[in-house]
Amino acid sequence: MPYALSAVLRTKLGKRSKDERLENRIPAVLYGHGTASQTISIPRADFVRVLRGAGYSSLIDMDVAKQSPVKVLIKEVQLDVLSTDPVHVDFYQVRMDEELTAKVPLKFVGESAAVKTDGGTLVKSMDEIEVECLPADLPHAIEVDLSTLATFDDVISVGNLTLPKGVKVVSDTRLTVATVARPLTEEELKAMEAPAATDVTAIKTEGEEKKAAEEAKKAEEAAAAGEAPAASKK
Repeated sequence: MPYALSAVLRTKLGKRSKDERLENRIPAVLYGHGTASQTISIPRADFVRVLRGAGYSSLIDMDVAKQSPVKVLIKEVQLDVLSTDPVHVDFYQVRMDEELTAKVPLKFVGESAAVKTDGGTLVKSMDEIEVECLPADLPHAIEVDLSTLATFDDVISVGNLTLPKGVKVVSDTRLTVATVARPLTEEELKAMEAPAATDVTAIKTEGEEKKAAEEAKKAEEAAAAGEAPAASKK
């Protein structure tokens, strides 16, 4: 699915960029290898829609000030700490004849027999990997076939993933993507359900130590004041 955005050049910089937000626009910057960076702004509603579909791994056609569209990727989105709304965006302009590196999300498909039949729990250790390829070959997502996890000993690693043609993995191929954890035994479940025993002796000992420390402190204060300890008074 093609994605597109229209941007305008920003003239309000610094603190005045908050005016962009009042106009339902998001301040942004566009940069790339061998191209001059540009300060721009984009319609908020359009960007949210494109971000939801394209994410960080799909090319976007962007026209700036009604010029011919260029291919860009969303590189970074800064969010408001309270509302989590986007407040600034970095776009990277790609060259179609130059390889790039990008993080691509993993899409888990299929069903594990170790989960469905044996009651195990699926453990996902990664949700994205880094790849290198030409922009035209960049996949929106990479599928992970969970049906290969037939037993609790099976492991899906980065090196097991099937990559589209022209795509090379950058992430360590030895990293684990998914496994299935064994279900707890009855003994383990009972141990978790059993109430923790309270160590009364330890509590009593701590109380006695505290009392002894307080009495010692009072004795030191009395000695410093030239008084006899309370226990020795007649």
